[in-house]
Amino acid sequence: MSETQGNEVETIRQALRGVFDPEIGMSVVDLGMIREITPTDKSVAIKMILTTPFCPLANMLVSQVQSAAESAVGRPVKVTLGTEPWDPSMMEKGQA
Repeated sequence: MSETQGNEVETIRQALRGVFDPEIGMSVVDLGMIREITPTDKSVAIKMILTTPFCPLANMLVSQVQSAAESAVGRPVKVTLGTEPWDPSMMEKGQA
């Protein structure tokens, strides 16, 4: 990953700290829900997981992640949901 891409990943992570899981009250970053951020010249791919299968707020969270990331980098962002089960050990250190 280039330095520019690394900076973009950090910029996106910071923007996503403003997206909160409304049931838990913590950011999707702090919860470890953002599993991959892959920037390219034309777009960004984000892979995220949910804290619970069949989350009723999944569409809202995906939309908020996409919007926050697009605002941060100024180009299209595609968010996909991974199937990996979420576990509290995924939370950022100091959040658990």
